[in-house]
Amino acid sequence: MKRPILFATMLAAAALLTLSAARAGEAIPVPAAETPGQGVCRLDGPITYTLRAPRGAEGAMSELGAWLETQGWRPAAKGHALFEARLVDDARRFPAEEAYRLTIAPKRITAEARTTAGLFYAVQTFLQLSDDGTAPQIACRTIDDAPRFPYRGFMIDVSRHFRSVEFVKRQIDAMARFKLNRLHMHLTDGAGWRIEILRYPRLTEFAAWRPYEDWESWWKADRRYCEADDPEARGGFYTQQEIREIVEYARQRHIVVIPEIEMPGHSDEVTAAYPELGCSGEAYKDYDLCPGNEQTFEFLEGVLTEVMELFPSEYIHVGGDEAGKSAWKSCPKCRARMQAEGLRDVDELQSYLIHRIERFLNAHGRRLLGWDEILDGGLAPDATVMSWHGTEGGMKAIRAGHQAIFTPGEFCYLDYTQDAPFTQPASIGGYTPLKKVYSFEPLAPGMSPEEQQRLLGVQANLWAEWIPTDDHYEYMMWPRLLALAEVAWSQPARKDYDDFRERALEASEWLRDKGYHPFDLRTEYGDRPESLTPVHHLAEGCPVSYATPWHSSYPAAGATTLTDGLLGSWTYADRRWQGFLNSDMEVTVDLGQKTEIHYVGTTFMQSRGPYVWVPERVEFYVSDDGEHFTPLTTVHNDIPTECPDLLFKTYAFAGKASARYIRCVARSNGIEGGWLFLDEIVVH
Repeated sequence: MKRPILFATMLAAAALLTLSAARAGEAIPVPAAETPGQGVCRLDGPITYTLRAPRGAEGAMSELGAWLETQGWRPAAKGHALFEARLVDDARRFPAEEAYRLTIAPKRITAEARTTAGLFYAVQTFLQLSDDGTAPQIACRTIDDAPRFPYRGFMIDVSRHFRSVEFVKRQIDAMARFKLNRLHMHLTDGAGWRIEILRYPRLTEFAAWRPYEDWESWWKADRRYCEADDPEARGGFYTQQEIREIVEYARQRHIVVIPEIEMPGHSDEVTAAYPELGCSGEAYKDYDLCPGNEQTFEFLEGVLTEVMELFPSEYIHVGGDEAGKSAWKSCPKCRARMQAEGLRDVDELQSYLIHRIERFLNAHGRRLLGWDEILDGGLAPDATVMSWHGTEGGMKAIRAGHQAIFTPGEFCYLDYTQDAPFTQPASIGGYTPLKKVYSFEPLAPGMSPEEQQRLLGVQANLWAEWIPTDDHYEYMMWPRLLALAEVAWSQPARKDYDDFRERALEASEWLRDKGYHPFDLRTEYGDRPESLTPVHHLAEGCPVSYATPWHSSYPAAGATTLTDGLLGSWTYADRRWQGFLNSDMEVTVDLGQKTEIHYVGTTFMQSRGPYVWVPERVEFYVSDDGEHFTPLTTVHNDIPTECPDLLFKTYAFAGKASARYIRCVARSNGIEGGWLFLDEIVVH
């Protein structure tokens, strides 16, 4: 009787071993299709490889071979390779340029693609499946894979806090492993100019340096710059040789680097170094460049000429976002430009600048890319929109026949906290956990095939105002960038968050082993507990009338928001918090009939970074007829505006009253640019 039991135990152990080989280190992004094979392929010692290519393509393959050898792989003696990479000229089998087939058989692993990029991604999948080739064996299978979108990007902000060449290269290595193929470098902003421009040396002698340790200290103080040799100078820039080094390093890993040169806004550092480019002509007076000044275009074209010499990318990003434009209204040069060009307002003046810069880029064989504000005043003819105010701007561009890239803040801004704010370092606010990033679906229902083709892809952005150190920057990147990688590459039918989370845990271990500093997903606290379960109360489903309209950017669920039974999460951008800008808020709930009430309460959010404040006070009133209201109570705020933490304050009446109508009036603290956000008016 012992022998069958022993045999069964051996079979079970073998099955578990095969299952383990199949499960350990599964790939991110999940491949398009996978067919199980028979048995396992044993991996003994360093991986040996051979490369096969059609005549004339050997040079491209030799570059792949050089990269494989940096991973410890060795060229094989003829006929003895474990891994064979084949470049095949077959667009029917591989219609997408980055598509590949990876076949794992007991004696050999074969990768096939029609581009070296496809072969490179086949290798990345194998490396993940095999724990970088260190696993004793790997389950046999065939993987047919191709990306959903051609553009799979990440934006690194090196203006607010400068990052070294070595740091950028490290992120390029990790991006390549997870099949991201665009690195957007935010090189210039008011916080610092980060690229050497030989024609304009003051940009890096002066505008790249601040006499403050970090962005927050600079922002709260006088926002001045300093000379590079100042003992207090903090900052830095990339020399042109270092830019070439980054671009080439990325190219070898099939990543295109896209430079961003901000214009006309976010240009404080430019007008400080070259005051004549602002409307006032004085340093520290202008945040926007002056489009009425011909010198502005000489400057921009001179800068872009050198930028194009360094970056071979098809696209040059010109920013275009958040220009204040207030000085343009009274600037004689801007008014003269508007009159000469027949421009009706400052939005059209910005559009004039963008159109003119696009013509310059097009004349040099490049294309213009900008944030969705470049739509204001009319979109340039060949411009591509990077949509961050949701996806609406991108959809507007797509419907007009333009291409777009989606990077909505709700899903793709990694500077928002990734876990319960009280567990995390200080941030600009918001809440974008791994699951939120993963839930992003770029294609809207009803998009035609032509419109879908004009959506190039998606990108995650990591702004660095509140992220002074390299370790903190990686902490905010990873593992959330893994979720974006799978959104960008994998088909929706292949996605499953629970499975992805397990793979993300494994990938995080790999990142830690390689010296990265990812957020520890194992200790995730999660969403605001109140938001997880609907709250049932007397006003649930009752109509609400608004004496103060909500702001169009934060409507939540519209008129049903404040009585839908849903409480908000950690972020005002979750479509549950309703927002009011620069105003008080007054709403009235109709209970439908006279009702005995014992409690009326509503919760407001405070988050100092984005100017979200709790009200100075909240007043509650009741009425039987909806015309004559009696005060119920007034509750005053006790939270100082200087408090740096994300906070929630409930303003409430507790007692006994009887009424049909309940009016809630929230009084703003009067800070210009301040928001009020509330999620529900609860009545018991």
